[in-house]
Amino acid sequence: MSERRFRLVLSCPDAVGIIAAVTQGIAGQGGWITEAHQYADAESGWFFMRYEVRADSLGGDVQRLEAIVAPLAERFGLTWSVTDTAVARRVMLCVSRQSHCLSDLLYRWRSGELAMEIPCVVSNHEDMRSFVEWHGIPYHCIPVPADGREAAFAALESVIEEYRIDAVVLARYMQVLPGSLCDRYHGRIINIHHSFLPSFVGARPYHQAAQRGVKLIGATCHYATADLDQGPIIEQDVIRVNHHNTTDDMVRLGRDVEKSVLARGLRAHLEDRVFIHGNKTIVFG
Repeated sequence: MSERRFRLVLSCPDAVGIIAAVTQGIAGQGGWITEAHQYADAESGWFFMRYEVRADSLGGDVQRLEAIVAPLAERFGLTWSVTDTAVARRVMLCVSRQSHCLSDLLYRWRSGELAMEIPCVVSNHEDMRSFVEWHGIPYHCIPVPADGREAAFAALESVIEEYRIDAVVLARYMQVLPGSLCDRYHGRIINIHHSFLPSFVGARPYHQAAQRGVKLIGATCHYATADLDQGPIIEQDVIRVNHHNTTDDMVRLGRDVEKSVLARGLRAHLEDRVFIHGNKTIVFG
């Protein structure tokens, strides 16, 4: 089992002394910083920081770290939060009929590679029920008929609230979420798009790519927003193809990229490594 740590993330207008003040404040209380990242965006004049601190160095009391940061928040205008690695995030997976991303995430969860709880899985089809329930996870099938989308997404939102979900992962959930839902859970809905955005948005991107004769195909993990496939990008990757590859080849090759990109993006989110800044992200490695 990994060592328990507290994570501090903050952002604010860039200024002299932020790093020194935070670091000295933690060290002054005996806090042992094990990982530190900072970035100052010269264009926007905005500063971003992520620290990990050994929990035992602060007596295992997360409030001690919060008490260190609180007076600095007013001084520097911080937007900040502190999380405890002993408290796993509650992640809901949404899927339609394709299982590759779902299967990969469930494997990584069972193996302990992704530190999260999965209280439930939601789908608009029954196809994955037996597979999900074999893992001991509740399965909710919420059909999304063309004439009943509003009611379906209201039911989806009820599940999110009932299970106190921290993050929603659209693991090839082939439905467009309403803008109101994306706005309510801003920065908490993670999508995998089977294309290297911003190219080939919407449906059937591999078919679009094949018709265009591209030499690279890829996948994009991003936060869902009201603008379809336009949300802040967390992670991307590509694989090379050529004129010998059919559309079916591209779909097959793309699935491998999709599941690895989604897993990396979700891991970054779970580890508080992602900062949303406008419509782009800062992701600390």
